[in-house]
Amino acid sequence: MSFIADQLSRIKPSPTIAVTSKAAELRTAGRDVIGLGAGEPDFDTPDNIKEAAIKAIHEGKTKYTAVDGTPELKAAIVAKFARENGLEYTPQQITVGTGGKQVLYNALMATLNPGDEVLIPTPYWVSYPDMTLLAGGSPVFVPGNQDNGFKITPDALEAAITARTKWLILNSPSNPSGAAYTADELRALGEVLLRHPHVWVMTDDMYEHLVFDGFEFATIAAVVPELYERTLTVNGVSKAYAMTGWRIGYAAGAVELIKAMAKIQSQSTSNPCSISQAAAVEALNGPQDFLAERAAAFQNRRDLVVSMLNQAEGLSCLRPEGAFYVYPSCAGLIGRSTPEGKTIETDLDFVTYLLESVGVACVHGEAFGLSPNFRISYATSEETLKEACSRIQKACAALR
Repeated sequence: MSFIADQLSRIKPSPTIAVTSKAAELRTAGRDVIGLGAGEPDFDTPDNIKEAAIKAIHEGKTKYTAVDGTPELKAAIVAKFARENGLEYTPQQITVGTGGKQVLYNALMATLNPGDEVLIPTPYWVSYPDMTLLAGGSPVFVPGNQDNGFKITPDALEAAITARTKWLILNSPSNPSGAAYTADELRALGEVLLRHPHVWVMTDDMYEHLVFDGFEFATIAAVVPELYERTLTVNGVSKAYAMTGWRIGYAAGAVELIKAMAKIQSQSTSNPCSISQAAAVEALNGPQDFLAERAAAFQNRRDLVVSMLNQAEGLSCLRPEGAFYVYPSCAGLIGRSTPEGKTIETDLDFVTYLLESVGVACVHGEAFGLSPNFRISYATSEETLKEACSRIQKACAALR
């Protein structure tokens, strides 16, 4: 008999972390590998945020804090939602966790009973289905195909809802596709949800500030105020402020839900790092001008990558609205053979071929629930991206 819990067999390790680790191993072994798997900005945390953390250390803010966030950070989050999203919350409606992932996990753990269904649009961030399974729920996938820009339609949403549906998870801009919903598209989805009052909405807005071409970010609780009471609006400082390692995520929602999530956190991790919370206060309250500058840099990288991938034989890449990912289709290469005579049958075969033949590490589309595609993170320098895309073009041209 295995000592490991049965439920652990229902989930798998994060494929994105696995790819990043594999690339690092190959580099250590002396291979020339370009890793395009990591989902974190290559920019540094701004100096004013670092200084706030150092100041907090010198002031002795190194003790336990309230389980789900300091009063100062909750106040900064309340102000952020009002300033940027037109959403009014009280501190009692705010929770802070060790990264956005913990916030999402706490919400699912606090609300799911066996058999409860969670609607997850495809392609999805790799952790949504596994967190749902760990919490005892059942993931139900709603197709967001390439023809619709990787976004779900109201009809697809309607068809997926059952009496057992408890949550819809909306991630916009999306990891892995970069797709972002307009206010009108969110309103159309909201009309469906208003007909099903038992369904709650969890919005993962982590890439809010990384939008391009004048796209206007919108979040569903603001667009459809009637859904305010049953929406958990999740965000964090990881992506916009280049604070992935600081591990601070937050959310706003109904008081009853926030209290339940705090109960989960009190018996698992307790409070997020006190120093990271002090840094997050400065991130949200301090200067915001660099956000537009960094988004512009990401937009230039996106344009470079999309252009070069669409010049690669057999690949097709949409131009996403936000985040720092593209999700190209490799359907035109399925069935072709490598120079060594191996047939490319799946997107996993293709990314394995890229890694082994030209030293470019990407994540296969099956990990995100939509094939045959693969994800590239362009959160690295333009020079590196040019080299990586040139290698991909070379590898595609070598297939027969």
